[in-house]
Order: sequence, then C-alpha cells, then structure tokens
Amino acid sequence: MKLNLIATAAFGLEAVVALELKKLGFNDVMVENGKVHFFGDFAAIARTNLWLRTADRVQIKVGEFYAQSFEELFTKTKALPWEQFLPENAKFPVEGKAVASKLMSVSDCQAIVKKAIVERLKEKYYTSWFPEDGPEFTIEVSLLKDLATLTIDTSGAGLHKRGYRKLTGRAPLRETLAAALVLLARWREDRALSDPFCGSGTIPVEAALIGQNIAPGLKREFAFSKWPWFPKKELELAREEARSKQRNLKLLIYGSDISEEELSYARYHAKAAGVEKSIRFFKKDFREVSFKEEYGWLISNLPYGERIGDVREVERLYWDLKTLREKLPTWSFYFLTSHPVFEKFYGRKADKRRKLYNGKIETQFYQFFGPKPPKIIL
Repeated sequence: MKLNLIATAAFGLEAVVALELKKLGFNDVMVENGKVHFFGDFAAIARTNLWLRTADRVQIKVGEFYAQSFEELFTKTKALPWEQFLPENAKFPVEGKAVASKLMSVSDCQAIVKKAIVERLKEKYYTSWFPEDGPEFTIEVSLLKDLATLTIDTSGAGLHKRGYRKLTGRAPLRETLAAALVLLARWREDRALSDPFCGSGTIPVEAALIGQNIAPGLKREFAFSKWPWFPKKELELAREEARSKQRNLKLLIYGSDISEEELSYARYHAKAAGVEKSIRFFKKDFREVSFKEEYGWLISNLPYGERIGDVREVERLYWDLKTLREKLPTWSFYFLTSHPVFEKFYGRKADKRRKLYNGKIETQFYQFFGPKPPKIIL
C-alpha cells in the first residue's frame, strides 16, 4: 500500500529532514515550510519513525483541498476514505491550525472535521454511535491560505522524545534540534567534539547516537504500532535492521559544564541512551577547557540572556569565548544563540549562519570554520 507521507519539522530544519529521508532511500521528496512530503509503504512508516533524528513526527496525508466555507470543509472532508484508516472503535481526536485562511476559527474547523468523519463512518460501518475506546488515530486539519490538509499522526509522542531524557535541567534543548546542530556542522566521528555548555547533555548524547549509528527511536513506542491494520512484523523488521547497523566506535566526545547537578543529568541521559562509554563529562568553566586533539568541532547552545542570566552577563561570556578560539586555533566552532549581535562580542564574523527556532525563540546558528587538516600522503 503506497501512502502519501509527511515528515513535519521545525522551521529551518526542512532541508535537513529531506536529506535524512534521501539517505534512508526516499528520493521523491518535496520540501515545504514546516514539512517534507514523501511516498512510502508500511515499512516506510516504521523506518522513518525509528531513524529520523530531526523531524517532529511522521503523518499520513489523507487528503488536501481548498475550503473557503465551513460547508465546503465538511463536504470535502466527508468525501475522503476515512474507513481505510479508522476502525469502528477508533479513538480519533482532531487537532487543528490555521494561517492566513478564511476559516480562522480552529475550534470550529476541528468540530466540523470531526463531524464529517463521523458521518462518513456511519455510512460505512452502518452504525450511529462510535465508542472511541480503541487505538488512537490523532487527526490534524491544517489550513494555510485556504488549503486544507488532513493527516493522521503515526508517531504518537513527538519524535524528539527518544526515551532517554527523564531529567531536565535549565533551558533544555530539544533532541531533534541538538541532532540538527551536529548534522549541520558536518561532524566526523573520527574527530573530537566538545560542548562546553552541555547542561543535561543533549548535544553530546545526540552526537554519540549519530556517531554509533544508533536509531534515535529504537527505545520508544509509536502510535502506529497499536493500529490493528498495521503489520506488526514491519516494526520488528525495522528494529532488527536498526540494531544490525549499530557501530561500536571509539568516539572523542566531551561534555562540560560548571554545574555538577546538570552534569549528573547528562551522565544519567547518556547511560539511558546507551552511549555512556562514548562521552566523557567533566566539570569545568569553559575558559579553562583545553584538548589534546589538534582538530575538532565545538558545538554549543549558548546561554541567551532570555531564560538564563541577564544580558550583560551573557555578553561578557560571549566576549570570553575568544579564549577558546585562541586555545583551539585549528578547531571549528558552532554556536546557537538568539542574541542579535553575537558576532560583535565574539569579535569575528561567522563564515555561515542559519536561522533556526529553539521552541518559539528565533535563533541563529553561527558557524566558524577552522582550517582543514593536512592530507596524509602515503
């Protein structure tokens, strides 16, 4: 069964998700704001949920149409083949969002879509009442400039919930964004990677998962696994495939922080993720950090001055980051922050920058490239 699938993503990460999908073998991808379209079968649902590191969730697109009135939304929703996906006892809550559309009342759109699906199922199942005590199929109606897209969520909890992060310290970074920073930096697993503001360890843990080629969804469950029509063997096969592709490399990943409490969270998360042997955590002020490795990547989500500390303190910190650059002149540096003039305090113009969203906070990912290691001539 070929399905029209959507991998949703935070703004700015769509191209990263598209590249992940291509590496998984899905070449026919189309990128839009906040989503990447692709086609696949049941196996694709299992594999993408297991493997996508930077996507928020995977959805089945049931239908798409223009609707400028509630009557039109009802009629066209009812015309879709909902019985192909929803069993008679399905629990199907409807979520919604609307941007620049005539139908801006999200709650009304949700109610109309729900009613239309119920009316469709009444005709197909020859019943007037549905208990909704079975597996959950979360439906979303998304309206953008009067274009309505109706989807069913296959993931359940968002894909950033890998299952390893039980403890949260100050201003935690989502796992999907942390993985994206490592992928955008194009870190190589045979080189060192350091996060001197590691907090509860999300960047080092995600880097270790990437380095060891561990599927991020391997230790969690998904909504589709409880659907009666979904072949259970597909998820079992996908998990077996993922386990067979794991590596056991010696990684040079370091995480440091000035807070022992945060570091205790980081160690706990690394162990829960199964990568504790791949990361060395230690307590140290970033100004005192140094490494024996000549070439490496330093990737960090810096304090912004919005949720942690005041702005002046943060600006002094940015100024002091120069000490790291002086100690590690051949390293590459990657910093995420929302500060509008970070480069002024850091004292260098970024080689590249990219707008990303940390939750609802607009940030820039500043990238400072170090020199390439010399080629070894045999």
